[in-house]
Amino acid sequence: MSSNIKLIAGTSNPPLADAIAEYLGLRLAQTNIRRFADGEVGVEILENVRGEDTFVIQPTSFPTNDTLVELLVTIDTLKRSSARRITAVIPYYGYARQDRKSAPRSPITAKLVANLITVAGADRVLTMDLHAMQIQGFFDIPVDNLFAAPVLVNDLRERLSVHGKMPEDITVVSPDVGGVVRARHLARRIDADLAIIDKRRARAGDSEVMNIIGDIKGRHCLIIDDMVDSAGTLCNAARAMMDDGAASVAAYCTHGVFSGKAVERIESSALTSVTCTDTIAATEAVASCEKIRKLTIAPLLAEAIARISQERSVSSLFT
Repeated sequence: MSSNIKLIAGTSNPPLADAIAEYLGLRLAQTNIRRFADGEVGVEILENVRGEDTFVIQPTSFPTNDTLVELLVTIDTLKRSSARRITAVIPYYGYARQDRKSAPRSPITAKLVANLITVAGADRVLTMDLHAMQIQGFFDIPVDNLFAAPVLVNDLRERLSVHGKMPEDITVVSPDVGGVVRARHLARRIDADLAIIDKRRARAGDSEVMNIIGDIKGRHCLIIDDMVDSAGTLCNAARAMMDDGAASVAAYCTHGVFSGKAVERIESSALTSVTCTDTIAATEAVASCEKIRKLTIAPLLAEAIARISQERSVSSLFT
C-alpha cells in the first residue's frame, strides 16, 4: 500500500477504523481529539500530513451533532495542514432521512450537511448505503456510495445455502415502497421471491402495517432495509407477517442505529435475528443482544480507500 496514505480515525467508531488500517497494512495517524470543558471539539494531528492523501474515518452516528462537528473540525485541520487530498469516509451518513421537504417550512438537512462537509474542505466523500440516492447530488464534490449487499448476500449464502443452492421457500421483503429497489436487487442475487409491506406512517418513528403485498404463507421471510432505528416498524412488520402465516421472519440491514428501546423491542419480537454491519459501533446493549448479529464491512471500505488512492474504479467492487 502506498506510503502517502494517511488514515485519520475519529472517535465515533474506533474498532472499524482499526480494522480498515489492519486490512491495508497501515497504521492510523496519531491524533489528539479532545473535548473542552464546554463541549467544544479540539483536534490536533500529531504528525506531518503535507502532500498526503488523507482519509478521515468518521460515521456521523449518535451523538450525531458531536460526531458531525468532529468530522468537520478534522477536515479543516487537514486542510490547514496542507494535505494533498481529503476524503471523508462516512460509513453512516447522519441526517440522511431529511432529504426532502416533507412538510411546509421544513429543512432539507441532508443537503445542509453536504454543504458543511464541502465547505470544511473535503475533496471527496466515501459512504455506504445512503438512505436516499439523490443525496449524492447534494454534493459538489465526488461521492462514492458503496453498497453492503455483497456482504449481506455472502452471509446469507453461507448460512442458508444447501449444496451451493439457496432454499426455494425464501421471500425477501421490503419494509416499505421506498425500499423496493434495494430489496429487489438482493432478491435477484439470491434468486428469491419478493414481497412488500404497505405501511402508513402517522409521524416519524411511528408506523402501522396496512397490507402485505405478496404471498408469504409458509415462507421464510427476510426483511431488507438500509437501517434499523427504533425498530418499531421492523417489529410491527415481523408480527404482521407471522400473523399472515410466515414460517419465520429475520432482518438484514446495513446500519444498526438501535436508538431508544430498539434492543428491547427486538428481544421481545417475533424476529429470529437482526443482522447488520459495523458501520455504527455497537453499544453494550447491542453487543449483548443474542438476536443481533454484526458483519464487518471493513474490507469493503478498505478496498475502496485503496482504489481511490490508486485512481482505480470503485464501482467494480459491487457490480
